[in-house]
Amino acid sequence: MTILVTGATGHVGRHVVAELLRAGESVRALTRRPDTAGLPAGAQVVQGDLERPGTLPDALAGVEKMFLFPVLEAAEEVVDLAVRAGVRRIVVLSSAAVTAGWDTEYHLPVERAVEASGLEWTHVRPGEFAVNSLYMWGPSIRADRTVVEPFPDRAGTPVHEWDIAEVVATALVEDGHVGTAHTLSGPRTLTAREQVAAIAEALGEQIRLDETTVDRARAFYHAQGGWAAANADFLLGYEDYSGVECVPDEDRSGVGSIADEDRSGVDHVPGEPSGEERTASRDAQGTITADAVTGRPPRPYTTWARDHAADFR
Repeated sequence: MTILVTGATGHVGRHVVAELLRAGESVRALTRRPDTAGLPAGAQVVQGDLERPGTLPDALAGVEKMFLFPVLEAAEEVVDLAVRAGVRRIVVLSSAAVTAGWDTEYHLPVERAVEASGLEWTHVRPGEFAVNSLYMWGPSIRADRTVVEPFPDRAGTPVHEWDIAEVVATALVEDGHVGTAHTLSGPRTLTAREQVAAIAEALGEQIRLDETTVDRARAFYHAQGGWAAANADFLLGYEDYSGVECVPDEDRSGVGSIADEDRSGVDHVPGEPSGEERTASRDAQGTITADAVTGRPPRPYTTWARDHAADFR
């Protein structure tokens, strides 16, 4: 049995490849640039692009199960190719924003395309990716050990990308998750101030938290460029999840968050408790931590910070 991992060099896909190999599975990893993929030995690395479905038939040949990174524009065509290739099961990387009812335009249509195919399906819907911290704060931490933050007491429940990957791998290998949407969070709700403190501890150095206005933060992150500039308006409340212009609320303690590399997550599902350790794998809203699927303790943000300490140096 061969499992195809799309988005194989992404934050989640790379770990999905590793987890499946660890489980003894035959893994085919799809990437646009096989020569620079740097994936674990044992994976069959093949070239292909989800935005160009015509590049996929060879990669799909002989595949029984598939991890699908969401690319909205080509989703229906990619799923149709999977059906014709004989794929039996698809696990979708989706978003907790679907569960919250915010996402009707990005991930929900991908989920629906997979469900309409008649194949076995599981949707994994992470909330806030812990790695967002690296994209948003990494440049200024590396430059002068500073974080610019207008909402230092904003509450989130960041999830380690490796926990997401373990849930995906479990859903691919085991049969008990078919027809299920797993809305996933980290094990503890933390403020931005607490997240900065965890990164500082992992570095063994002080990080100055520059508490500022939302307008100044917006200007700072636009000037910073890259991921932060692309997502600052959403993260700081100048636009909603669908990109509609808003007026930011200087007093609010939480805003939406982006998962992986596009608008694909939320800070936390409304109603989730803040400022405390989660005491159960599944809360009243149906949000779970990774252990509910994998049986292994979920990784706290402090572990994520240690895992990425070198990226902040």
